[in-house]
Amino acid sequence: MRIYTRGGDRGKTSLIGGKRRFKDDVRVAAYGSVDESGAFIGLASAHLAKEGYQDMVAVLQEASQVLWDVGADLAAPPEAEGYRFRTPDDAAAHLEPLIDRFSAETEKIQKFVLRGGSLGGSYLHVACTVVRRAEREVVALMRLEPIHEPTLKYLNRLSDLLFVMARAANGRSHTGDTPYRNSPDVFH
Repeated sequence: MRIYTRGGDRGKTSLIGGKRRFKDDVRVAAYGSVDESGAFIGLASAHLAKEGYQDMVAVLQEASQVLWDVGADLAAPPEAEGYRFRTPDDAAAHLEPLIDRFSAETEKIQKFVLRGGSLGGSYLHVACTVVRRAEREVVALMRLEPIHEPTLKYLNRLSDLLFVMARAANGRSHTGDTPYRNSPDVFH
């Protein structure tokens, strides 16, 4: 199989169902940011594996699998006949026990914290912010066209998971959080 098709040389790409849209279309941007999220999760996973945090790597690999489903669902416009959504209705709910588990490893948070810390934790923070951008782009899309709502819920919960995992990775590496000095107490 050739990687290049030349189909996008004029600025358009095919969605599921065959319809073509410009590459800067809001739907294409949304699933593109989901793809970028997966790449940063992969980068974080590589660093966490080096640090020996295999439990985190396993969680991230599963999240990456679901992100492919999310991306596919976002690439299917409403007119894609016969397409069956892949993101389960309860996908976000499956992340909640993981959020609780990794939160239990961290100190109670009261203020905003700076992004950073250990290398693995820093990459998790980056992945979190990219997922949040994808979430914003999905919101922009849903204001224009129907979406499969579990995709948005999953991204929302995934960003929370990545944030608490970043804090847990920093705690495991004895890096800890750096509070934002001008932050009021925002978490109670």
